[in-house]
Amino acid sequence: MFTGLVEGTGTVISRTPNGVPGGGTRLVIDAGAIAQGVAIGDSISTNGCCLTVVKISGHGQHHTLLSFDLLAETEAVTNLKALREGSAVNLERSLRADARLGGHFVTGHVDCTGSVVRFARVGQDVELRVAVPPVGGLPGTRYLVPKGCIAVDGISLTVAEVAADSFTVWIIPHTREVTALRERSTGDEVNLEFDLIAKYTEKILAGRATSM
Repeated sequence: MFTGLVEGTGTVISRTPNGVPGGGTRLVIDAGAIAQGVAIGDSISTNGCCLTVVKISGHGQHHTLLSFDLLAETEAVTNLKALREGSAVNLERSLRADARLGGHFVTGHVDCTGSVVRFARVGQDVELRVAVPPVGGLPGTRYLVPKGCIAVDGISLTVAEVAADSFTVWIIPHTREVTALRERSTGDEVNLEFDLIAKYTEKILAGRATSM
């Protein structure tokens, strides 16, 4: 479980076949100070996708390189497939039970990718509008409400506006500077995770409807 409060960015060192029968990709990230205290088997939100640390190595005496194995399904439904050497990724370690919850509950299970249709500075802030594809045969925007939560590349953001097939959030300068959003532009894919409560509510109501 995560909060969507990104701790910082890491840098992709490599993304190569992992050599395991059946395919898959080994992703190696220089996580810098964020790797401190991380152990093999820990979960790290990487651009909002929950990944398991399978190897830790380092530069000199500092353990900074984290390795992850990506399933074909993970690459298919996230923007991790577009990562290249030098790409920045948002990183967040899993939530401690005694930590403050400053964002919202984020599982790291990406629902889909959206496409950036507007990313422009307006005054001191930045307007980010994302096109949302259908999910489960219905508009993905059904999970969104103004002032509600959305995780974009693992960043907990507040929805400002919702249209039929897109939503808008406002990004403060600090968020753009300290996250991988600084590398985003129109047409790029971003990972989206909708509010967990909205998805459970839909499931419960659908179950009630079929039982009546």
